[in-house]
Order: sequence, then C-alpha cells, then structure tokens
Amino acid sequence: MNYLIYFDESNKIDQFNKEFSYYGAYGGTDRALASIVKKVNRINKECNSKSELHFREYTKDRNIKKYFKTLHTVINENIRINILIVNNEDAFKSANKIELNTEELRELFYIKIPERLFYGLTRDVSHLENPEQLVNVKIKIDLNYEYDKIDLNKKLIEQMNAHAAYRNKNYRVRKVVSHDSEKSIPLQIIDTFIGIVVFLLEKSYLANSDVSIIKSDLIFRFLMESNNLVRFQNQIRLFEWTGNEDLKEINISEHLSPFMVYKTNFDIQEITKIQEVLVKNPSIKTKELRETLGYPNTMLRLLLGYRDHITGVGRNTFLLK
Repeated sequence: MNYLIYFDESNKIDQFNKEFSYYGAYGGTDRALASIVKKVNRINKECNSKSELHFREYTKDRNIKKYFKTLHTVINENIRINILIVNNEDAFKSANKIELNTEELRELFYIKIPERLFYGLTRDVSHLENPEQLVNVKIKIDLNYEYDKIDLNKKLIEQMNAHAAYRNKNYRVRKVVSHDSEKSIPLQIIDTFIGIVVFLLEKSYLANSDVSIIKSDLIFRFLMESNNLVRFQNQIRLFEWTGNEDLKEINISEHLSPFMVYKTNFDIQEITKIQEVLVKNPSIKTKELRETLGYPNTMLRLLLGYRDHITGVGRNTFLLK
C-alpha cells in the first residue's frame, strides 16, 4: 500500500509579529488522494476556475462555490489532518537556554515539527488495510529554499525510518519531494484547512470586517452542511507544543462552539434586517437590496444565501448544484 503525506505551514517562527506558528500535515492512501484530486479538478472545471485554493486570499465570495464544494468533498473522504501549534515565545525561551539563535532554532524546528506531525499520521497507518503489508510512504512538502538549505528532505527520511524501526512499525518512507503548491491540489487543501483552523483559534471572526465576514460565511456554511461539523472534529487533530517533550492535544470543539454561536447570532441580526426591507418592498431587486443594506459586491453571495434562507429555498442550495 502507498500512503501520501503533504506538509504546509502558516506564520513562520521567526515572524516576530506573530504569537503562534502553525504546521499541518494531510495524509491518505494514494488511491484516496487520487480520487480527491479528480473530484476537485471536476469542481474547478464546473466553476470555470483555474486559481489556487488559498484561504488567505479568500477575500471575496465570488469563488464561494468552488471553496465550499471542495471543503465539503474533502471532509467526506477518508483523510486525516494533524495541525501543530507552537507558541513562538516559548520556542525562543527554549532556544535561549542553550544559546541558539533564530536561524538555528528555525532549522531544528523544521526537522522536528514535521517529523512529529508525520509520525502522528503514520503510526497507525499499517492498520488501514492489511496489518502485515508494508506501507510505502511518500512525503510532499511545499517548495521552499529554506527546506533545501537544510536538506530537509533527506533528514525527514532518516528521522521517520528511524522511528519505524525503533517502534517496530510497518511503514517505510521512500521519498520526500518538494512540490509547487500551484500544481498540487493536496497542498492547496492543507493550506486551506490550516487557514480555517487558525481563523477559528485566533477568533478572527470577531474583527467584523468585510473580509472576516466573508471568511466566516464560508466556514459556517461548510460546517453546517450534512455531517460536516462532526467529521471536521473527528478528522482534524490539534496539538500544542508548550516547551515540553510531549505534545498537548487540544479539543477543537472548544474553538468551534464559540464561532458557531457568534455566527448564528450574527446571521439572525442580518436576516432580520433583510426581512424588514422585504416586508416594505417584496419585489426589490437584488442590487437595490444589497445597496440598501450597505453590502459591498464582494458579499453578494452572502446576501443571496440569506435571501434563499428566508424564502425557504435553503441557504446552501445554489452551492450544491
């Protein structure tokens, strides 16, 4: 059996204006990931989109159908995502104890953090199909000159296979390769899921800006569809490094609940405003309604979703077509 792992990061540890840095790994069998890529390519074609999935760049809801359908498709596949949170201040304190500079710290973390994430995905992978079958693992990381500089690919192979031998596991890492995210849908997927998790953890939805409202609407619609909320909690595992050898697992539901409550209350207020306008002018055109409410054109699909909800069509109906 062949198993693939994709790695990405958000907020580098030496970005001194950031309190936390985040590292994510996304794993599945080669057959499962090939199926996902095929489905996402079909979504891109349906949406007539050639742009990459990048949560940071999702600032207009024009592409909400593409993001929504991709997230909905991925979370309903047999995949696993591990995300590690590092408190940068704790990391610098640890480095100072042994007189490591920032560059040395980053180099060591680039080796240790991915290895911990990958081991979390691979330690039970031999039980996916046949416990006696050797699992061949290939790891793909985003193109980054810093990774090349420290020969991360080779070091990860050595670290992971040492773990497999020492712990008597039934997998072997055969190859670690750099891949351009522009050409890799799985790397785009892990980027998007990391972005969503960071958005929830840092409570960015409380900013109440146009961009935060647009991102919140995507996440909420995705989570409220079918069984996605439960699958999101089951398939994404969060860990925090607090300066100790053992990682602390974080219950992601603790960060989902405040968001769902906040977004539900926000939507009730917005829907009430829309209903008041529609009562006075039931035949109002969408553009006029949007301008009356002060919605920018970047939030048009948000408005359409609210209107469909009011008329009983279903808020996500047009996204699922």
